[in-house]
Amino acid sequence: MIADPKAFILDNTRFLPVPHAPEIGLHVADEVTPLWQKTEDELGRMGLPPPFWAFAWAGGQALARYILDNPAIVAGRRVLDFASGSGLVAIAAAKAGAAFVLAADIDDFAREAMRINAAANGVALEIAKEDVLGRYDHAVDVILAGDIFYDRDIAARVLSWLQGWQARGARAFVGDPGRSYLPKEALSLLATYEVPVSRELEALEIKKSSVWRVR
Repeated sequence: MIADPKAFILDNTRFLPVPHAPEIGLHVADEVTPLWQKTEDELGRMGLPPPFWAFAWAGGQALARYILDNPAIVAGRRVLDFASGSGLVAIAAAKAGAAFVLAADIDDFAREAMRINAAANGVALEIAKEDVLGRYDHAVDVILAGDIFYDRDIAARVLSWLQGWQARGARAFVGDPGRSYLPKEALSLLATYEVPVSRELEALEIKKSSVWRVR
């Protein structure tokens, strides 16, 4: 059992600048498998999801870069960052002048990592305590989602939810490195970047990643 998640994160990560958004630093792991195994060992549970919170994923890096370079998208607005992981995109929104940022993730370690990373970057985030997928009861103007279209069922649910936000007057933006279930037919391409990534995560050192707006 991990009695102190904050200490566990700090002991097993290093604070480093994000390769494609060096204005932001994150506590990240050097390798995914040892941290994954250590998390399972410490919790005494097998079959846990990978520690998504411990890495700067390609789609999130692209979306963070786009927000930092186009701050008018979020400046003065209320933002929801879905499946926030490390908090990278949420932190970018806060740095770009968002009036309020709600960072949402169902992983307990991700929520703790968001708090740590937000503090390290000198920004304030609100951390959602519940699963927000399928809900429209938060007062937000912009929804951001990075690296979410990796699973068929999740992709369909997320797209429907984002389109529901669009119908309610919000704007939704996606960062994605070409995952299998990216619904390009429902999106408008805004920008494409060459993003440095971990070879262990992507089997590449540079991953072409794009930012899209939900139509």
